[in-house]
Amino acid sequence: MLQEGVWYTMPELKTDIEIIVADVSIEESLAIMCQQGLVILNCVGPYRFYGEPVVKACIENGAHYIDICGEPQFLERMQLEYHTKALDRGVYVIGSCGFDSIPADLGILYTQRQFRGTLTAVESFLNISSGPEGSSGHAATWQAAVHGFADSKSLRQLRKKLGHKPLPVVGAKIRKRSFVFFSKEIEQYAIPFMGSDPSVVKRTQRFLHEEEQQSPVQYSAYVGIGGLLSVVKLFCGGLIFWFMVKFSLGRKLLTTFPSLFSFGLFTKSGPTIKQIEDTCFSMILFGEGYSEGTDPTQGRPNAKICTQVLGAEPGYVATVSAMVQAAVTLLNEVHSLPRRGGVYTPGAAFYKTSLIDRLHNHSIKFSVRGYQ
Repeated sequence: MLQEGVWYTMPELKTDIEIIVADVSIEESLAIMCQQGLVILNCVGPYRFYGEPVVKACIENGAHYIDICGEPQFLERMQLEYHTKALDRGVYVIGSCGFDSIPADLGILYTQRQFRGTLTAVESFLNISSGPEGSSGHAATWQAAVHGFADSKSLRQLRKKLGHKPLPVVGAKIRKRSFVFFSKEIEQYAIPFMGSDPSVVKRTQRFLHEEEQQSPVQYSAYVGIGGLLSVVKLFCGGLIFWFMVKFSLGRKLLTTFPSLFSFGLFTKSGPTIKQIEDTCFSMILFGEGYSEGTDPTQGRPNAKICTQVLGAEPGYVATVSAMVQAAVTLLNEVHSLPRRGGVYTPGAAFYKTSLIDRLHNHSIKFSVRGYQ
């Protein structure tokens, strides 16, 4: 296979299932692949470099598309440029069906369904637990983050083109937290979650408000980072990262030596089998709103709920379960999806399906921790 001017030898794959070799730089190979499939699961990132040709080929050749992208710029640009085309062709393009952002997006839908009244705001706290060898992610995720931060101006311009009006704020406005703060909720220091969850959730809430006349939920996402030593490492690493992403040489160094600049959190080889086996995640969602019969325009919220989404290692176990179950749901419940085609978030696409139940039966567990 030829990619970026270098020949790669395909590894020998022993399987009884037919293997189709496709290259994102060769349109014909993508077309042949899409013509033989009902749903294409695209796992090749960073998506800003390799995603669009696959989306385009799926729409042109009538295959539904699912990915595990955590890059807001790519996800929102696909909505801007391909929603109408996908709708016209009856093709579903559903992004971020992995760890980013199934737990958060469907976790909020689950919380809404469990809440007796009008849910108005949710804060989520992500915690990743690991064994003695720690945890790590693949360098492709790090590479996507590097280029995403470097090109953040383009995301702002893209959102202007989308031209969305602000969603109405129902009830009390969600409180703002400091960039680094000690969270009593998870008993460790936390920072805003830098992935695609806030972008994806907001798009879902906009869809449900505009298409289903549902009351939109305000959302803030955080991730636990540990104790004071982790805060110091984050501060030092963050300053270096923030400075280096501004220059092409800095970005080159960051992507060439991901383990060095991420303090071992991202490597070119990804996590070891032992790391995968010993790692799991917990996302706790704290929601507030107004009980049944209470007017959300009057007074402070008077009801609270706490839900939880638990899963195995995020990158190589939970993501696989989420993506495959999303694809199975699309195949089996396509008539429950909106409009018979288009570009959607997981929550917008699957809110009338059994996906949450399917995930619950395949290692991603949803539950209510408390209600008051």
